[in-house]
Amino acid sequence: MKKLIALVVALAATAGFAAEFPDISIADLKQAIAEKKVTVIDVNGAASYKAGHVPTAIDFATQGNSLASLLPADKNALVVAYCGGPACSAYKAAANAANKLGYTNVKHLSAGISGWKAAKESLEK
Repeated sequence: MKKLIALVVALAATAGFAAEFPDISIADLKQAIAEKKVTVIDVNGAASYKAGHVPTAIDFATQGNSLASLLPADKNALVVAYCGGPACSAYKAAANAANKLGYTNVKHLSAGISGWKAAKESLEK
């Protein structure tokens, strides 16, 4: 019974967590990048960023303090944050920072860099 309660609590927490920043698919993010309709934020750290990141992504580790000047003037513009993959929650630092700056269309690439690579999408270095 304790395991069932723990599972229910974990699922409820995950559902609330997911609702905070909606997910965006790799295909939708790729299209938004191609159309230049998104600002992407990588939260994997400077070394990972240098090794390869989603095209156009901002390195939150080195540029996070300048985020306000790097994001578009339009507070309704799409902003997508990502980290390592589905089990990683580091993306929330960037998503919350953008949200705190007044951005209303903040999403999460839950697949993260691992999903981007697994989908054989191109990396920028």
